[in-house]
Amino acid sequence: MIHLSEKKKLTIMIAIMVAIFFSAINQTIIGVAMPRIIAKLGGMDYYTWVITIYLLTMAVASILVGKLSDIYGRKPFILAGISLFTIGAFLSGLSGNILQLIAFRGITGFGAGIIMSTAFTAIGDLYLPRERARWTGLMSGIFGISSVLGPLMGGYIVDHLDWHWVFWVFLPLGIVALIMIAVLFPKVERREGESIDYIGSAFLTITIVALLLAFSLAGDGPGKYAWTSWEILGLFGLTTLGLIAFIITETKVKSPVLPLALFKNDIVTLSNIALFLMSAGMMGVMIYAPFFIQGVKGISPSGSGYMMMPMSIVMVFGTAFAGQYMTKTGKYKGLALIGLSISAIGIFLLYFINVETPVYLMIIFLSIIGIGLGLCMPVFSLTVQNAVPLRELGVASASSQLFRNLGNTIGVGILGSIMGSRMAMRMTEMFADEQSTSQVELPPAQAEQFGELMNPEILLDQPKLDQLIQQIPAEMVPFANKMIDTVKDVFSDAITTTFLAGAIIMVIGIVVASLIRAIPLVSANDPEHQAQKSEQ
Repeated sequence: MIHLSEKKKLTIMIAIMVAIFFSAINQTIIGVAMPRIIAKLGGMDYYTWVITIYLLTMAVASILVGKLSDIYGRKPFILAGISLFTIGAFLSGLSGNILQLIAFRGITGFGAGIIMSTAFTAIGDLYLPRERARWTGLMSGIFGISSVLGPLMGGYIVDHLDWHWVFWVFLPLGIVALIMIAVLFPKVERREGESIDYIGSAFLTITIVALLLAFSLAGDGPGKYAWTSWEILGLFGLTTLGLIAFIITETKVKSPVLPLALFKNDIVTLSNIALFLMSAGMMGVMIYAPFFIQGVKGISPSGSGYMMMPMSIVMVFGTAFAGQYMTKTGKYKGLALIGLSISAIGIFLLYFINVETPVYLMIIFLSIIGIGLGLCMPVFSLTVQNAVPLRELGVASASSQLFRNLGNTIGVGILGSIMGSRMAMRMTEMFADEQSTSQVELPPAQAEQFGELMNPEILLDQPKLDQLIQQIPAEMVPFANKMIDTVKDVFSDAITTTFLAGAIIMVIGIVVASLIRAIPLVSANDPEHQAQKSEQ
């Protein structure tokens, strides 16, 4: 596909970008709306599972499809991905409880994994690395644009419409994307001599699922297990056995689903590790910043979207600059180091925010993070693609998507566990303090109402909180407000602790990125292009 005309390439890229935007906007529109959705459906203890199941199925799909798309071409898989994503989003809007939402988000995640893996690989089919950098920057910019529009629309919908429309509003765009891909994307003949590695795929799936379940289920709270419990240790044991079986299988099959030789390339290995750490570190901001804004600051979902918007806008400019810079110079390592460093500083600054922090200061900190992420996000997938021959492009790109998704999911698990542990400890301290002072003096009639005020989940539904305050006798309102302030302090402390952990993870990512061996991005005018052509 590299030798297609520029006009044909452009039409294909338009179709790909529509598909990417459809997937991305349906993810970002949910972020700001999720606190209100959880407040409506209940089950805050299972909130991370709505995200975890999506990332888990996305991780499995992205790696399994990588090799298959190398054999059968990208078109059938990206069509299947859009279809699954559309079905999952439609069913998510029909959810009657948190468990249904979790199940339907799993379907959506599987479709998203297929879309992301095949779409980014298709760029590699069309362009060589130097030219690919510009499009990679533009594709990353689509995520930035969706990060601007998504929160604004998500906040508006839950403030003024039924929350179900968060999942349904962009479904027509999915139909458009499906038609465009079906019409514009060229069909590629099956690569002869390749077989499907069913056994390796099964063992890889077992390894990924067991690992992500272990990190998702470990921690404190309902539905969680201690890190040393037999359930968590058993999952880690299953992960180890699955990994051993997978490695043995991959050394024996003709066409491995994830060739182990790929990781002998130090650029591929270090880039994927850095991508894993960046993804894990940024999850604290992407997930818990809206919780802080709505729960601690008491700002509406729409206002939360406006506060997150500047971060997304500067991220768009950052990715555009990164793409142009890499296309012009062929260099990328400096962008990665600078971007990760700026992101780490911004996330670390969030550790110091509290209920009294001015809104403008939070916006500045979030914008700093956006600049950093914009500079480094397009880099690592591109370095992996640049370091492998074209015949391994699909599986190499899939490995990047796998490590990105593993970072997201494990990051959610670790940061969620840190937040849960910190909140449980602080809530225990608060209960002890309240019971030793004025709580014992509460009239029995108000016991249930004040019990609701002690639940941090109530902070995420401001209309319900206001209604509850109005039902409390006037003489008890000062005490109720004091209790709410105390719960906000606990909530704030728990969330900002995750920001600190995220900053530390980012710093480790900087160390790994500094070890990446930088080689110039290949251009159509470079001698390396002929070498890659001979390897196809």
